[in-house]
Amino acid sequence: MASTQILSEVIGDQRAWTAQSIDGGESWRYTLTADCFAELDAFLAQRQSQSQPITETRIQRADFPACAAVLEGALPALERGRGFAIVERLSFERYTRDEAQMAYWVIGQLLGVPFAQDVKGTLLYDVKDTGQDVSKGARFSVSNVESSFHMDHCFGDPIPDILGLLSLQGAKSGGRSQFLSAYTLHNELLTKCPDALPILYEPFYFDRRGQFKEGEKPVFEAPIFRWDAQGLHIRYLYYYIQVGQERMDVPFSPTQAQALAAVEDTLARQDLHVEMLLEPGQMLFTSNHWLLHNRTSFEDHPEPEKRRHLVRLWLSYRNGAAAHH
Repeated sequence: MASTQILSEVIGDQRAWTAQSIDGGESWRYTLTADCFAELDAFLAQRQSQSQPITETRIQRADFPACAAVLEGALPALERGRGFAIVERLSFERYTRDEAQMAYWVIGQLLGVPFAQDVKGTLLYDVKDTGQDVSKGARFSVSNVESSFHMDHCFGDPIPDILGLLSLQGAKSGGRSQFLSAYTLHNELLTKCPDALPILYEPFYFDRRGQFKEGEKPVFEAPIFRWDAQGLHIRYLYYYIQVGQERMDVPFSPTQAQALAAVEDTLARQDLHVEMLLEPGQMLFTSNHWLLHNRTSFEDHPEPEKRRHLVRLWLSYRNGAAAHH
């Protein structure tokens, strides 16, 4: 087996941003144009006569030139820029919630190929608090507790290249999105705790939250950092690693515990992340290779129809360049 390649230099490009150095908030936004809405409206009108689920529909990029033009800068931003993009916005005066999800399904496919999010093959996944307990095996996406910084599907292989979220309804309070670059995290560790890095390139056990098939292990074994020709990749959700190691009855070694403490201390720094609240109708897309995201805890409205509800989409890059693992 080839020896692990470790990134041993500080990366100084756009991906390694801090709260101070990231580009301005306006440049995060990609605004849908009147021509793009006309394309979406035509698609929705055509859909009315069809009965199959929206997730069975695959689009032709050539049918949505105006929408594709809006998103032209988003893919480079996801791959080699700040790592996230906000697409503005699907109006609920114009669209029902079902229509908004169909339009989102189109927008997502202009960025990548839909990717199953659980063992049942779900392609559009509801992110809302169902009262399930993370300590009893639930995923953070169905709870209201803070998720901590992570990337999606850290316990699976392959991982999606892009994470998408459409906001249908916000919480009564809280539920803010935070982003932090793994390049920045790696730079900080390399500068301040260089002894931690080799440990983080060695495998850890990740609990799979019940998302495994018969004959598969309930844990996934992988390093936290990986460096290759495509760049830096991170797999991380601290709680899932803690549970995975416990499940395998493999306590953290002192050096592992120290390395993870250094990661958590760095992730807690306010000067390294940015924060925003996703408004209803907004769509968020993030790199799932090197951008860590967190959702703060939230309080919901008591009425079911007013509760926080986002719809998640996982995507693979169309060219497959980054989907090699």
